Amino acid sequence: MGHPIGRRSVLGAALLAPAACAAPPPAADVPDLAAAAALAGCEAARRGVRLGVHAVATADGRELAHRADERFAHCSIVKVLAAGAVLDRFPIEQLDRRLPVEAADLVAHSPSARAHVGTGMTLREAAEAALRYSDNTAGNLLLRAVGGPEGITAFVRSLGDPVTRSDRWEPALNTAVPGDERDTSTPRALSADVRELVLGSRLDVAARELLRGWMLANTTGDARIRAGAPAGWRVADKTGTGGYGTAGDAAVLWPPQGAPIVLTVLTAGDHPDAQPDEAVFAEVTRIVTTALGPGSGRAG
Repeated sequence: MGHPIGRRSVLGAALLAPAACAAPPPAADVPDLAAAAALAGCEAARRGVRLGVHAVATADGRELAHRADERFAHCSIVKVLAAGAVLDRFPIEQLDRRLPVEAADLVAHSPSARAHVGTGMTLREAAEAALRYSDNTAGNLLLRAVGGPEGITAFVRSLGDPVTRSDRWEPALNTAVPGDERDTSTPRALSADVRELVLGSRLDVAARELLRGWMLANTTGDARIRAGAPAGWRVADKTGTGGYGTAGDAAVLWPPQGAPIVLTVLTAGDHPDAQPDEAVFAEVTRIVTTALGPGSGRAG
């Protein structure tokens, strides 16, 4: 599976291909170049894995990127966009509106919704189940509430995101066939969306706090970005997993002191039977927090 390789990727592969990726040198040693090389090394050390990364330090706007403008399947990361669309459309007092759940609505991986057949779920319950447990039926309920996949695409366009697209429902959106642009985004676009929803002004304060709380309590991300976060950091994230070894995580990371980092990591394999490589998420996170965390900024 061929991939376009930029100047930094070539440099990173040349420097680091013989070994697994490692944390970059201290900030004084040209952090942008060293960290970019380390990210390229993470990809070079893995056969058949394409890696996309976008990270931004919200304190000063410094960024790290690797294949940040290439498309990857977003899979269930779309649920954070769906929850954001619900919170944008419905006032907090309407989140107790009950949505019907019938046996015919159930799809694979619906640990919460399964218990609500016949009684329904509120918008609040569906959003919590979708974000904390990646419940697929709950995710579809959110999609239905905002006009389906087309409604999600319209919502992200209103955020200023011209890239992300939503085309199908759960679980079909997780096929992640290489070259299929349906249900895809880029690391840079997802980082911008998550930053606006979790840290920005699009949602009112109460809605933003709800979304942040659900993402902080996510149960599906322990082996991904959370696994590489330094001790004492808080992580609010949403994961996605699909075919061809596709895996992703979009997160906001708060250090004990200082402004947060927004980080999106997306991966894709080149074979239908490929399995997600979760170890790369922790490795990338260590590189990013070393390069962009508190105390890493260049003087002057």
